[in-house]
Amino acid sequence: MDAFLLEYLPIVLFIAIAAVFGVLLVAVPFFVAPSDPDTEKLSAYECGFNAFDDARGKFDVRFYLVSILFIIFDLEVAFLFPWAITLGDLGLAGFWSMMLFLGVLTIGFIYEWRKGALEWE
Repeated sequence: MDAFLLEYLPIVLFIAIAAVFGVLLVAVPFFVAPSDPDTEKLSAYECGFNAFDDARGKFDVRFYLVSILFIIFDLEVAFLFPWAITLGDLGLAGFWSMMLFLGVLTIGFIYEWRKGALEWE
C-alpha cells in the first residue's frame, strides 16, 4: 500500500507548490504595492468619461447573435488544429468527416449571412 501511495507523491507535491505559489501571488501585492488612492484614481472610468446611463441597459439582440456566431466559428478552428495534426493517421474517413463538419458550418454561415445577422445597420 505504501508503494502505491508513493506514486501519488509527485502529484501532491505539485498541487502543494501550485497552491503556495498561487497564495503568494495574491498576497504579496497587498504588502509590496504602494497604495495612494486619490479622487482621480477612485473615480469611475468608462471610456474616458463618467457613466451617464444605467449599467443594466439592454443590448441589441444583434450583439448576442454576432457573439454566438463568433463562438461557433472560433470552436471550428479549435477542432481543426487536432484534426490537422492527426490527419495522416485518420485517413480518408477522417478527411471526409471533417469536410462534412465544415460543410455544415459553411451552410450555417451562409444562412446567417443571407438572413442579415451580420449586418449592423
